[in-house]
Amino acid sequence: MRGRKYGDAHCGERPPTKGSPIVTSVAPPHTAHRRLEVEGSASQPVRSLFVSDVHLGSKHSQADEFLEVLLRYEPRHLYIVGDFIDGWKLKRRWRWRPTYDRIIQRLMALKRSGTQLYYAPGNHDNFLRGYLADYGVVEITDRFVHVAADGRRYLITHGDQFDKIEQSMQWLSVIGTYAYDVLLSTNYWLNWARGKKHNRYAFCGVIKRNIKGLVKHISDFESQLMEAAATEHCFGIICGHIHWPRIMQLDNLAYLNTGDWVENCTALVEYDDGAFELNRIDGRVLDTLPAAKSSMVEPEESRASVLIA
Repeated sequence: MRGRKYGDAHCGERPPTKGSPIVTSVAPPHTAHRRLEVEGSASQPVRSLFVSDVHLGSKHSQADEFLEVLLRYEPRHLYIVGDFIDGWKLKRRWRWRPTYDRIIQRLMALKRSGTQLYYAPGNHDNFLRGYLADYGVVEITDRFVHVAADGRRYLITHGDQFDKIEQSMQWLSVIGTYAYDVLLSTNYWLNWARGKKHNRYAFCGVIKRNIKGLVKHISDFESQLMEAAATEHCFGIICGHIHWPRIMQLDNLAYLNTGDWVENCTALVEYDDGAFELNRIDGRVLDTLPAAKSSMVEPEESRASVLIA
């Protein structure tokens, strides 16, 4: 596997300066990745899996569904893009279900099989930002740069640091979180009373899409993140935070939001040609991003750079 030099034209690679070291992690070749047998059937090998906003510890976390998607795929790279653990909720009231242990066990099984684990914390697991390091089992840092199979580069970060409300009026964000919980609970019980068993939180998404102020806020959020990707000479941004799964392209830049495991139950999947799909737990494909026409790197030469501000 080839080494990397700082003079090479790779996204996010620049000579390290004092206070901002750059670390490069290299995944094992595809041939070294062992197949996992899951509950009697083989999971589907994919190049990369991106998930965010699982909110373990929140009563609204759809952890069983998240475990199902972890069992469904066998990625060579697994990015947890923030808010995996809901520290805000756990601080208020400790809630740790047996399913959470099974999720951790599955992650460890993937690691043992050769999967590279990366974790970019968000605002709800912000406490992890005090422990940014490569721990061998998992690498934790605020931003990664993922090199896809077709050579295109993606900046990966949760996104809360680009949220104006989160950064300048966190008290309003906290109030909004409690209001959101009330809405989720109301949505859940209304749908339970109606006998609706699938996607009981769908009404929350409808409200989001029809509040003009919120739509504008999300639009500004997306624009800021795409600008950040361009600054790092990346083709696109992969993020979470706003619980709005989406893939879009604007001015030759791509925006990919993995969604969440509260309302939407979505994950972003990269295949061996560099194409991406945004998939729901029920098997529906919400959005796609085709691979680049000409491949720039060999699929097994997967690399992830770590940007530490």
